[in-house]
Amino acid sequence: MPAPLTLPRLAWGDPSAARRALLVHGLGSSAALMWRLGDALADAEWHATAVDLRGHGDAPRALDYTVAAYGADLAATTPAGGGGWDAVIGHSLGGAASTAAAASDPGWTRRLVLIDPAIHIGDRDAGIVRRSQERAFADTRLEVVQQEHPHWHPQDQELKVDAVLRASAWAVEQTSVQNQPWDVRAAAAQLNVPTHVIGADPAVYSIFTGTVAAEVLAGNPRITMSIVEGAGHSLHRDKPDESVRQLLEALS
Repeated sequence: MPAPLTLPRLAWGDPSAARRALLVHGLGSSAALMWRLGDALADAEWHATAVDLRGHGDAPRALDYTVAAYGADLAATTPAGGGGWDAVIGHSLGGAASTAAAASDPGWTRRLVLIDPAIHIGDRDAGIVRRSQERAFADTRLEVVQQEHPHWHPQDQELKVDAVLRASAWAVEQTSVQNQPWDVRAAAAQLNVPTHVIGADPAVYSIFTGTVAAEVLAGNPRITMSIVEGAGHSLHRDKPDESVRQLLEALS
């Protein structure tokens, strides 16, 4: 794997908690935007750590923005005091990178939860993702996010603006450019830890759905899946209560 970068961290919960989780955000996002999951895990007596991925937030910048590079950074990210994570929870790009990291190091985590993970992105979804990111960087006013996502918590709206302002637009663009094809299905097939996918509702918009989801689930019996009805790709912001419920159920 590529040489790793050291990623900055945010944390929720008691550092001495018995269970330790890593939260990994998606493209154009940030560690801070995983706050709802971090807060819920802390309430459930976990210690949750979120990282800014390379090119995002306060993380170092680089030239390599392949999923393999993101995964190498995560594989080098371990709990304070060493050892492996009890769980890693990754959204979208974070889900793909977490899959790559877990496949490369069987001891890195004991369990994976993937939130509408970007395991394979075809041309249609690539175009949708690219246009969404272009819109986000073209107009960073809070009122634009509020209009597009009126049902989000005010902190999610504020932090989405902050995430875009602190991310590298070039890094976000290159993440799409450098991952053609975007495909980590082989890594998903190699996973040897219990893995649960919390999928978005295809009737709203989901990346992990249809033939891709069916192929991944059929290719590895350790992978299971549930869906948050009525939620789009950012399901932990669209339907946070149900997303948290499914997350805690997957970790129980």
